[in-house]
Amino acid sequence: MAKLFITLASFSGMLAVVFGAFGAHALKNRLDDDALGVYATAVQYHFYHSLALLAVGVIAMGQPQTVLLKSSGWLFFIGILVFSGSLYLLSFTGMRWLGAVTPLGGLAFVGGWACLAATAWKLLA
Repeated sequence: MAKLFITLASFSGMLAVVFGAFGAHALKNRLDDDALGVYATAVQYHFYHSLALLAVGVIAMGQPQTVLLKSSGWLFFIGILVFSGSLYLLSFTGMRWLGAVTPLGGLAFVGGWACLAATAWKLLA
């Protein structure tokens, strides 16, 4: 589990840096201010939750596999795909219905943090 989540986190963090640089340089003159703001939010949450996913992997190195810890990692990963992914697509396409999908990714993030908190509570009791 640790190897998987650290690898996913590393790849996701790499993509967050690439997407951030792409947005700062290549999209500056192609998207309006609103779309750039949406894109920047996607990159920001993508990066934060790549680090959260990395934390799950690091914790998994020294702890037995638990359902809560594994759930936390998968929820962070799903949140990155759904939350940031829908915002990336929204910024490029302008399809407003994608905004209805974004909160589902946000719920995945919340669930990931809740599972991580529960894991810490159990492991550090």
